[in-house]
Amino acid sequence: MNTLWKIRIAIVVVFVGLIISGVTAFPLLHELNFLASLFVEEGGSLDPQKYTGLTHWVLRVREGLEVTYEQYPFIAYGTDWLAFAHLMIALFFILPYRDPIRYIGVLYVGIWASLLIFPLALICGPLREIPFFWRLIDCSFGAFCLPPLIYAIRGTNALEKENS
Repeated sequence: MNTLWKIRIAIVVVFVGLIISGVTAFPLLHELNFLASLFVEEGGSLDPQKYTGLTHWVLRVREGLEVTYEQYPFIAYGTDWLAFAHLMIALFFILPYRDPIRYIGVLYVGIWASLLIFPLALICGPLREIPFFWRLIDCSFGAFCLPPLIYAIRGTNALEKENS
């Protein structure tokens, strides 16, 4: 497999991750109801106060969304925009997929975005009362995105030397 295809595979990994992140940000309440069904036996209480750990967190977020969506459905529009932003950011990676040498800057922006997830999660997370374990999950998005981006940049630099 040549260098260009290896670069493209790395970019596709990032692209697909952004698409999945975006698409899954639309049906949040449905996803949390599904998670609740996995954590709580059928007919069991959905009161978060009766649980601890991850079950408590899932049920608390589910309850928060349910109450918010019932009383203020327009709030969900914010997460719709979050989802849309993920999808739009993914589109930018089409450029380096087609011509990585010319659009290597997009890959560097991806590196910075991945790195900046960490301070966002670790600073804003406590302010929003997000449990530490969930902040680590949020940080994992940046951590998983970094290796294919670094690989794509290194491959692009090698490809540029090959073409010189």
